Amino acid sequence: MKFFYDMHIHSDLSPCGNDDMTPNNIVNMSFIKGLNIISVTDHNTAENLPAIFKLCEKEGIKAIPGIEVTTKEEVHVLCYFKNLNYAMKFGKIIYDSLPDTENIPSIFGCQNIYNINDEITGVLNKLLINASDYSLNEICNMANNYHGIVVPAHINKKSNGILGVLGFIPTELIFNFVEVKSNESFNYKINKNIQILKNSDAHKLTDISEAENFLELNDIEDIYDYLKIL
Repeated sequence: MKFFYDMHIHSDLSPCGNDDMTPNNIVNMSFIKGLNIISVTDHNTAENLPAIFKLCEKEGIKAIPGIEVTTKEEVHVLCYFKNLNYAMKFGKIIYDSLPDTENIPSIFGCQNIYNINDEITGVLNKLLINASDYSLNEICNMANNYHGIVVPAHINKKSNGILGVLGFIPTELIFNFVEVKSNESFNYKINKNIQILKNSDAHKLTDISEAENFLELNDIEDIYDYLKIL
């Protein structure tokens, strides 16, 4: 069966996310667009995932727990987890490692936490787009300890993509997947054992993927086996 996905979406908790990227708006737009699997991957935090998960369950959409982590090298990586609990614990470790630079909403954007009614229940004060204190290698090891995998994000972007920052994909790190931003060109030859995920990296509702990128699975729950999340 074909399951349509977009596994790189930012909520209003990411300072770069639009104000209308609330849990209900994200899930409802994903439903309207015919997506079966989504992951909200805010920068260096998982605090909006509980609301996303409850709303996805209501609409019959499979939610994958995710975070977009900025490594010490300024590389963006998507971390996907087996369950919400692991993602929340990992997210707290990452957030705690961020420098004590306060977000200025008028400059960088809001960092709002929501409940299932799209009511703001909290705000994160540290600027989330800063780099964590962990290297790429450390993030890979830590994610594995929390039953997660690491996927280098938007490798076809010069800014914060692993190729733009490092110039290569380290062979000593085992990546089963890399992400390519759907609407950008990509002609880098990668290892034949590495598969490509195509996501939107949506920061506004209209950027969420249409039902165009899909995975062939027998059952939607097979997504964890496909991603090799143990």
